[in-house]
Amino acid sequence: MAFDDEFGLYVSTGMRGGFARGGTTVGGVFLTRNPPSRRLLRHEAVHADQWARHGLGFVVRYLWEELRNPGSRNRFEMEAGLEDGGYRTSSQSSSQRRLPGQPDV
Repeated sequence: MAFDDEFGLYVSTGMRGGFARGGTTVGGVFLTRNPPSRRLLRHEAVHADQWARHGLGFVVRYLWEELRNPGSRNRFEMEAGLEDGGYRTSSQSSSQRRLPGQPDV
């Protein structure tokens, strides 16, 4: 596990599973399989801020929002930045979609 000074997150890579999409932030720790891009870390830093704002209640709030408005319609994902998180936006075609953790081009 390494600490990223720019975004104030601990980053734990090499995870085999137990996370959603490209990774999961729990408190101030980002759990993922591969080393993340700077854009993805910026996205995950917002999730860490959401954890700080809502405490453990963030788990319930996020899951409830995900059930009602999955993926790119989830307000917590929108706040974190859809493009930084690898979500397709209306301005991107499906061929331009970047998966979480892919390097910036």
